[in-house]
Amino acid sequence: MNRPETSPDIHSLISLFYQHQEVFGKTTEVLPAELPTYANYLLNHQGHMTETMERFHRGPVTVAVLDRNHEGESYQRKILLARKEDKGVVQFGIVRLYLKYLPEDVQTKILAEERPLGRILIENEVLRKVELTSLWKIEPGDELLSHFQNCGDRKEAKEKSWNELTTLYGRTAMIYCNGEPAIELLEIASPYYQILAGKDIGGQNKNSGK
Repeated sequence: MNRPETSPDIHSLISLFYQHQEVFGKTTEVLPAELPTYANYLLNHQGHMTETMERFHRGPVTVAVLDRNHEGESYQRKILLARKEDKGVVQFGIVRLYLKYLPEDVQTKILAEERPLGRILIENEVLRKVELTSLWKIEPGDELLSHFQNCGDRKEAKEKSWNELTTLYGRTAMIYCNGEPAIELLEIASPYYQILAGKDIGGQNKNSGK
């Protein structure tokens, strides 16, 4: 997989909000062919996750900031994206922004923590390039997995056992703004459709008996 000159380091991003890697979970880099269908669609592209999630879930998403650090020109946050319709969580993320590469009005809107990052960049027509750097299989710790237990008021998902879920999928990516490496991303997709279909739990098809 081609990498940009400046590539996000997944362990560095995780360490922004987790003192110990094992609390977050175990991460393993994977190829696109190793992803289940839903994760390949959501993660394996060179676009904004905000747009991808809204297209996949057929409606707007909102952002909730779980934690943040703001030191000078560096701003980091841990977030959830959720469907506006029913508050079902669709994505977990860790973001590190270098504010000096963004216009002041855009910085203000991002720091307000009211709208998804991708939507702000798009609507303010910031010259940008999203570059996927790696795809990841994640064996989540309890804290990470707990963020996805609210999938919204969808009966089918509630009837599935979260105790059987051992694998999540995510990606690291860089957003270049005006040619500068402005935003590092770790983005992890909700396993909702994985649970609903009973597939790819622990890397296997639950219904196959294999």
